[in-house]
Amino acid sequence: MSTFTLGLIVVVYLLSLVYLGFLGYKRTSTASDYLVGGRQMNPFVMALSYGATFISASAIVGFGGVAAAFGMGIQWLCFLNMFVGVVIAFIFFGLRTRRMGEKYNVSTFPQLLGRHYRSRSIQVFVAAVIFIGMPLYAAVVMKGGAVFIEQIFQIDFNISLLVFTLIIAGYVIAGGMKGVMYTDALQTLIMFGCMFFLLFRLHSALGMNFVEANQALTDLAPLVPEKFKALGHQGWTAMPVTGSPQWYTLVTSLILGVGVGCLAQPQLVVRFMTVKSGKQLNRGVFIGCFFLIITVGTIYHTGR
Repeated sequence: MSTFTLGLIVVVYLLSLVYLGFLGYKRTSTASDYLVGGRQMNPFVMALSYGATFISASAIVGFGGVAAAFGMGIQWLCFLNMFVGVVIAFIFFGLRTRRMGEKYNVSTFPQLLGRHYRSRSIQVFVAAVIFIGMPLYAAVVMKGGAVFIEQIFQIDFNISLLVFTLIIAGYVIAGGMKGVMYTDALQTLIMFGCMFFLLFRLHSALGMNFVEANQALTDLAPLVPEKFKALGHQGWTAMPVTGSPQWYTLVTSLILGVGVGCLAQPQLVVRFMTVKSGKQLNRGVFIGCFFLIITVGTIYHTGR
């Protein structure tokens, strides 16, 4: 693909974000619309938005590299992403969160906790944590997008960061939650299509199906570097030696840390309050699980 074609695709993508942000703006008329989508968001859009928010650049890019180091064991993270991050989150936490949000008539996570525990201090504390911590998280994502634009258009990093920031700020500030969720849904569909393409191209280039490729990877176990063997590495289709340094890193820091930690992310929790009923929330479970299997499952598979 030529630089011009790729650049054109990026421009179309950015313009699409602007349009969806404008669409969110046109459909926003109340504070409830702005903060929780009026509690009337389509469950399909909600589930896609949840997935795009859950799976960031660290999962798509960073964990591809992690899979190369840890191998097949990282697929347990895919399972926890799906089972804990979607099934448990939606059914056990999401339904209750949605009901509480409607009962207390709140639109933010700090408000939800403050009203539930009848504590202004808790509300202020949680809001302060989000206010301080979220920009740090967002800064990493913003930098990644700006570097991509910089490389594609060969422009100064500061200019690309400014352009990227203005576009995102535009649809977030103007479109509110609806603008954010519409653009999230678009990004999810793009990621979904790209992962399918990546998986197909990988096995096409290898000339092997899944079984043959996994067997070939298993046969590479004797080539594991000695320094990795000393840490417990047993090959790219096997878990590290139980109790070894690499096993503890994989299980405690990556699989459990990332797989369970998603339950504490306020940007995910607030999406439970955007749908009309618990029935609609349940409809998003399958969509969320299917998205995660294809996206993170593919990147962990190809990365190893």
